[in-house]
Amino acid sequence: MSARTREFFGLIPVALMVTAGFTAVLITRSSQISTATLTYGAVFLGLCVFAHFFVRARLPDADPYMFPLAALLAGFGLVMIYRINPDLARKQAQWFVFGLIVFCATIVFLRDHRTLERYRYTIAAVSIALLLAPRLPGIGGATNGAYLSVSFGAFQFQPAEFAKIGVIIFLASYLRDTRDVLVRGRFPHLSLKHFGPLLIIWGAAMLMLIFIRDLGSSLMFFGAFLALLYVATSRLSFVAGGLGLFALGAWFLGSHIQHVQDRVTVWKDPFKPGLVEHEGYQIAQGLFAQADGGLFGKGFGQALLQSPYGGTLLPAPHTDLIYAVITDELGLFGAVGLLVVYLLFIDRGFKTALVAGDAFSKLLATGLTAVVAIQVFVIVGGVTKVIPLTGVTLPLVSYGGSSIVANLLLLALLLIVSDHARREPHAAGGVVR
Repeated sequence: MSARTREFFGLIPVALMVTAGFTAVLITRSSQISTATLTYGAVFLGLCVFAHFFVRARLPDADPYMFPLAALLAGFGLVMIYRINPDLARKQAQWFVFGLIVFCATIVFLRDHRTLERYRYTIAAVSIALLLAPRLPGIGGATNGAYLSVSFGAFQFQPAEFAKIGVIIFLASYLRDTRDVLVRGRFPHLSLKHFGPLLIIWGAAMLMLIFIRDLGSSLMFFGAFLALLYVATSRLSFVAGGLGLFALGAWFLGSHIQHVQDRVTVWKDPFKPGLVEHEGYQIAQGLFAQADGGLFGKGFGQALLQSPYGGTLLPAPHTDLIYAVITDELGLFGAVGLLVVYLLFIDRGFKTALVAGDAFSKLLATGLTAVVAIQVFVIVGGVTKVIPLTGVTLPLVSYGGSSIVANLLLLALLLIVSDHARREPHAAGGVVR
């Protein structure tokens, strides 16, 4: 069975699961099974098959599992958002369609991902501009103390979601050129020029903490950079040095930047009197919701999101705390199942990096996959109180047009890299699964 055929048959159970999810939600609301659920599943399958034919035509040797796994995450996200707010689910579905258009356009027009290396400085400049855009007067604004989005009339998006891809492209290209010097050099003989990438990205991460107050993106960007640095050099000393610099900078800024200080204080003890009613309310309610789900959950539609007497019991359930809703309604087993899907996707991404034949492709696939992995860790870790809660989305699951479009663009890049990586062994008579 060819890779594309496996991909096609992988989409069918995804559509059935989406149909079953919508059915479960509607049953909890009306105690009746509506034919609309079959329509939702058929439309979702049709959209995915449409994108599948673009992959089949342009990337015949690409990994056959990443797209079905991404479709499963996106479909599950639509079901959860529909359960929370049907109006938001319709908007998310529209963004999913637009994201698939971007996905297909990337596959059609970007025939060889290695051409991105020619524009690495332009891509880096645009990415930095995107990161700083939320602080520009007139278009930027603060949300819960962090500058995350820009607005043009009714249109709003989060630039960091797209900037992360641009930064990874730049780092993959730059480290491909400098890796030999970094591998062979030793600390007494390495000049400031050799440490340039590390110091620049460290400075950018600190700047994000100061200027746009985005702790989550700061962790995500710097973590992805350390992953790329290790893959490029195989030197743990650089990773340890980077972690030390980040810890030092985070400690200093945490002592002097009020926004970061507040996040850490709430994280340490959200149940403290005076905090639990205000700043710690979101984390505390998220923990209560997860505990309420137990092992098997309460079922779709059974989590109490709004108080019977008015007011919100679980703030931002469609974005920051959607993982808490999932754990409440599907239990620990359901939440772990979701994380297993992410792990399978991440495994296929790193598999692509392993089979890639050139350094840029290896680093690009590693960086893109690491960004997804770290983003999942940052939001799940925040909701479970492992780390301070930050405002990043759960990839492909949380509500957010910028997030779903950017992650489908990321998926397209991974498939393009995968197609090139798997085509060479295939042409030589080898088999890559």
